[in-house]
Amino acid sequence: MGGVGPGLPDSGVVLVRIRAALPGLRPSEKRLAEAFLDNPAEAANLSIAELASRCGTSTTSVVRFYQRMGYAHYKDFRIDLTREVTREELTTSNLPEMSGDIDRDDTLDEIVAKVAMNETLSIADTARTLDTEALGRAVALVLSARRLDSFGVGASSFVGLDLQQKLTRIGRTAINWRDPHSAWTSAATLDDACVAIAISHTGATVDTVEFLAIARKAGAATIAITNFRESPLAATADVVLTTAARETRFRSGALGSRIAQLMVVDCLFTGVAQASYDKSMESLRSTYTIVHDRNAQRRV
Repeated sequence: MGGVGPGLPDSGVVLVRIRAALPGLRPSEKRLAEAFLDNPAEAANLSIAELASRCGTSTTSVVRFYQRMGYAHYKDFRIDLTREVTREELTTSNLPEMSGDIDRDDTLDEIVAKVAMNETLSIADTARTLDTEALGRAVALVLSARRLDSFGVGASSFVGLDLQQKLTRIGRTAINWRDPHSAWTSAATLDDACVAIAISHTGATVDTVEFLAIARKAGAATIAITNFRESPLAATADVVLTTAARETRFRSGALGSRIAQLMVVDCLFTGVAQASYDKSMESLRSTYTIVHDRNAQRRV
């Protein structure tokens, strides 16, 4: 465990835990969470009473909030917040100084800087919090699978398509479904030699949860890629791979979530390719050669 003493949570992921807890927080706790996420350095310098006053809640709610994050003492919570802010500053030190969400009056330079920071931190947080033991189990399931079916809605669908294309290049049978009815139909035909992967940032997309539930009932092993471990999708999966994305008000653009999901997919694919190294390398060479040669013939 990390933190400043025995039994404390990992000090490097306190903001990730706050972000992941948001959907299940009470309104008063959500205001506290947003205060820490909007300006963690400033919030960490407030006393319990000052924080309660600023967020329009009680000191009891503040105590309940930091205890929910895994801390017995507010002092330890504040110390870890400060450390996390310092780490983020180091992670983004090569980017233009920029903070906050995308605003109406931002210039294109500011938009580029904010998007870069958002995606950089989403990747960094996901890398630091991804459960490699769970990743290893997912790799083993894909390696032994006769077939892999993936499904997601919206931007998550493109992540599933990326996984399909990568696995196909190393000779794995993989199908990504774009239509929920087709996905459900396929899921019902899977068996214990198959794997179903569902991708959803919130883990609450009904069509995606239903896909994984049908696949699991049919006997397939199930893997979820989601930002929230305490979500309906995660509860339906044998293996959960969590992202730590930072979404903005431009949620429909799926900025941080998509890049974090793609990173998890890249890790899963690379793990599978490495475990079958010789065969995978030969497949990658042959698929590259066939595409390169065909393109060269067309140019002649």
